[in-house]
Amino acid sequence: MTTLTVGNARVPYRTEGSGPALVLVHGAGPGSVMWDGVLDRFTGHRTVILPDLSGSLPAEDDGAPLTIETLAAQVNAVIEDAVGGPADVVGFSLGAPTAAAAAALRPDLVRRLVPVAGLTNADDEYVRQHMTTWLGLAEVPDAFGRFATLTAYSRTFLNRIGHDAVEESHAFMQPADGLLRQLDLVRRLDIRGLLPRITAPTLVVGASRDQTIPVENHRELFAAIAGSEYAELDTGHVAMAERPEEFTKLVLDFLDRP
Repeated sequence: MTTLTVGNARVPYRTEGSGPALVLVHGAGPGSVMWDGVLDRFTGHRTVILPDLSGSLPAEDDGAPLTIETLAAQVNAVIEDAVGGPADVVGFSLGAPTAAAAAALRPDLVRRLVPVAGLTNADDEYVRQHMTTWLGLAEVPDAFGRFATLTAYSRTFLNRIGHDAVEESHAFMQPADGLLRQLDLVRRLDIRGLLPRITAPTLVVGASRDQTIPVENHRELFAAIAGSEYAELDTGHVAMAERPEEFTKLVLDFLDRP
């Protein structure tokens, strides 16, 4: 584990595997551990770099409200420290606009870009109400975690994994201060002014049954990045958990192109 000081934050990152550099940017939640379920599918092909950005449990900062530029700067600092040059970047949920902003602000550091289940702005009233409701449950941790589980996965997936596994999943998302700051950022998000600056080849991945960030937002992100490609998986928000093989094949096929 390596820890960088970036602005007012201490940002740890870990590196696993071998091959060309691939940065996996987490969404709102405890941090890069959200990628662990699919990590071994990437490490045989890539040197995978997993930063824990401000708001995640391993990161430390001054507790100020988060901005997308702050998170993007942390991603770019990790790329520079870990490999010193361009890396492929995959970002999920809040990590999707974070990765996109990183590519816009430092196009020299992002070779290929894959935003997953992301959004360009918080003008979607559904998203705004969803985040406000979730934040409103912070004083009831069990309800907070249950709401996270209920909207993160499709009904089909919840029934497939069964009651006990669903009950266990509630503990993954608990109302720590950092997570609440991340959700607040989603409510204020707007990266539309940055998107025209992206030059990296980009594949936007959507999730057709997403109840956290509805798929229309994923399609808007695709439409806003010139020359980008789009693929849609029949999953809930956490596409890599519901269809790990299909997800990783889609990503690696795009990254491995000449």
